[in-house]
Amino acid sequence: MTVIDLPGLGRHRMSEPTHLPATAAPATSRIAYAAAHVVADPLGGNAAGAPAVVDWDATLAFRRHLWSLGLGIADAMDTAQRGMGLDWPATRELIIRSGAEARATGGLLACGVGTDQLTPGDHRLDTIARAYEEQLAVVEDAGAQTILMASRALAANARTPDDYLRLYSHLIAQSERPVILHWLGEMFDPALAGYWGSPDLDSATATVLALIEEHADRIDGIKVSLLDADREVALRRALPPGVRLYTGDDFHYPELIKGDELGHSDALLGVFDPIAPVAAAALGALDEGDLDRYDALFAPTLPLARHLFAAPTYHYKTGIVLLAWLAGHQEHFTMVAGAQSGRSVPHLVELFRLADAAGVLPDPDLAADRMRRFLAVAAPLG
Repeated sequence: MTVIDLPGLGRHRMSEPTHLPATAAPATSRIAYAAAHVVADPLGGNAAGAPAVVDWDATLAFRRHLWSLGLGIADAMDTAQRGMGLDWPATRELIIRSGAEARATGGLLACGVGTDQLTPGDHRLDTIARAYEEQLAVVEDAGAQTILMASRALAANARTPDDYLRLYSHLIAQSERPVILHWLGEMFDPALAGYWGSPDLDSATATVLALIEEHADRIDGIKVSLLDADREVALRRALPPGVRLYTGDDFHYPELIKGDELGHSDALLGVFDPIAPVAAAALGALDEGDLDRYDALFAPTLPLARHLFAAPTYHYKTGIVLLAWLAGHQEHFTMVAGAQSGRSVPHLVELFRLADAAGVLPDPDLAADRMRRFLAVAAPLG
């Protein structure tokens, strides 16, 4: 097999490729969404602070790849660099284009509805509500399910838990179909600290449960990204019947999806973007009741995921795009807002090693060649 010299790690022999099915039917025992990244136009002016310029052909081709594996897509989420380079005009176009692709392919699609067209600063709650409503209309017109994303503007301007309850109740009533709520921890976005009206997670949980209990027939589920498996399980067990817990815990997803005698989590995960073929195969094994194969498939992805989402967690998108390039899903390692600089060379070198061990690089020779090209520029050895 191919050997590559890795700075700080020495000579690394690439693993034999993992042969997994190129297509799969959707899982029947779980609902699983992959939160998908966007592919930047490498010749666009994608500097920090500049309007995002997206390679739409490559971006949509990657979504067809995810759908072909039976996964749903959670689009226009933080994995797509919402709040970190993907501005609202580009997001709106992404939602419209992904909606058209979903209709053409029959793929499951949910899209984020937020308030990121607002500038940072003070805003009235009715202004925040109108921003949500503008985006809600775009998502519903695209035929996608709504994910009511956590809002930086709301976090900055709400004063009490009742502010959250009133605004979310209004939005839930506006939606044409049941929504997915979204609780993103501050490790993913520091501007969301104290969401649901309190920095105390027990108080925040009580608020979001009150919202869900009041509108249970209008809420499909809640996506939780707190990286706290025990807290997620406790919330899951407290949900009203019929309301799903979509895990966004990229540290503990195998155990949370597998569940226990009292229930399980469904999935809405950024890590499913780079590990999609493995995730599809593992979910297929779960459908068949083959828990040994489920565990064996997911186990080597956990060290990769925990490194990918290591602090500062919000820079995980850099690693996801590197892995997409190494796996052959795009032709460059460039991101909107220049976010390819968000991780250090040692971090990305270790990510490469862990990705190889996890079997998520379908062509080891291609991956090694591209990693050599990256290192020749980023870390020349003389």
